[in-house]
Amino acid sequence: MKLNSLKPQTKKSFTTYFLLIAVFDIIQILNGTGNFSYLIEGLLVPLCVYSILAVSLNLTVGILGQLSLGQAGFMCIGAYASAMFSHATQETISQVYIRFPLAIVVGGIFAAIFGVLIGIPVLRLKGDYLAIVTLAFGEIIKNVFAALYVGYDSDGLHISLTSQSDLNLASDGKMLINGALGVNNTPNDSTFIIAFAALMITLIICYNFINSRTGRAVMSIRDNPIAAESVGLNITKYKLITFGLTAFLAGIGGALYSHNYYSLQASKFDYNLSILILVFVVLGGIGNIRGSVIAAVVLTLIPELLRSISNYRMLIYAIVLIAMMILTNNSRVKAYISFYADKTKELFVRNFAKQSKEVK
Repeated sequence: MKLNSLKPQTKKSFTTYFLLIAVFDIIQILNGTGNFSYLIEGLLVPLCVYSILAVSLNLTVGILGQLSLGQAGFMCIGAYASAMFSHATQETISQVYIRFPLAIVVGGIFAAIFGVLIGIPVLRLKGDYLAIVTLAFGEIIKNVFAALYVGYDSDGLHISLTSQSDLNLASDGKMLINGALGVNNTPNDSTFIIAFAALMITLIICYNFINSRTGRAVMSIRDNPIAAESVGLNITKYKLITFGLTAFLAGIGGALYSHNYYSLQASKFDYNLSILILVFVVLGGIGNIRGSVIAAVVLTLIPELLRSISNYRMLIYAIVLIAMMILTNNSRVKAYISFYADKTKELFVRNFAKQSKEVK
């Protein structure tokens, strides 16, 4: 198969895969040779998590055209569901490479269920109203988990919204969620390789969704819902599919996040996190999947790399945000980037064709 024969959308997706794999190889080489500090090494999993969250939110904001601020809520559901699953099955499923993938899927499924249930009434709203309602949903989820006490013993599962003493656990009982203290001693199963694989799977799902018949229907609803409905498209159905897929991928990100730390508190999933993820989407380009990954990586790295100059750290971060916003919305800058990107692609294609001839 020749690269020139591929469709533009397919070329774009393959270019994204190639760039990410190249970055992954570079990181593995640098990490293997000890050229990474503990700070950067500790950020590798969060970088993948934030990229997954930004890419998934772009489906709702960029492809569906609906402003949602409930991403932190779906992430919270996925994080808690997967952490509870890992705690409950830690003794019965001893193999990490079986238990952890199941925990990731469980987190995604629970988040998707809530995404569909919330989406049924919420997606009838538009614009600012939808943003406010989804933001309220995220805050409700956070506060519910902060007040939730869950434990289990030989009698089954015990749930309380008041205190741990109300659970009445037997002597063999174990706590799963301890109110505001959250979940402690979660198995630290998240690794950079697993998180990167989850990111690649997320990108494959998103690109295939966008290029599919369903994705084209969703984009037609975004561009003109009246015209889309007039040709027989079920607007509610396609909105729920997109919203559910966004929630599912956010739940996967939450599962990776919860298994990267030994303690998990609901307070971490506040509205600031939802706003931050939306910033990734906007700065990376609404509807631009690759841009969401780049923005998430850059804007997550900058504050951490500037910790040595703590007095000016947030000032520089704000300047970078403003500069990225101006540059990504400037037609000349876009033209320059597109020109040099095309030149780079041509150079890569020529080298690839030359190497193919030499092999033959």
